[in-house]
Amino acid sequence: QLRVKDIDFDYKCIQVWNGKGNKHRIVTLAIELIPMLRNQILNVDDYLKLDLNNTEYSGVWMPYALTKKYPSAAKTLAWQYLFPSHILSSDPQSG
Repeated sequence: QLRVKDIDFDYKCIQVWNGKGNKHRIVTLAIELIPMLRNQILNVDDYLKLDLNNTEYSGVWMPYALTKKYPSAAKTLAWQYLFPSHILSSDPQSG
């Protein structure tokens, strides 16, 4: 469930949330991966632009408290999954 915002190119690290043992970790980002990750983020941005044109798209899943605090964040690039599905799916709880 890695999101675009979890990649920090300046500090060359990745933030892992709710990992093994439900712990948060920061891991080193290999320099060799940076060009590929930047390219993947461009791909995610392309998917996001397509999704935003779809009237049924309500954004990515976010925890309830964050949805209340930042209502438009679910449609920003930072909160998109780094490796999204090729097909749009609906939230099983909200439809």
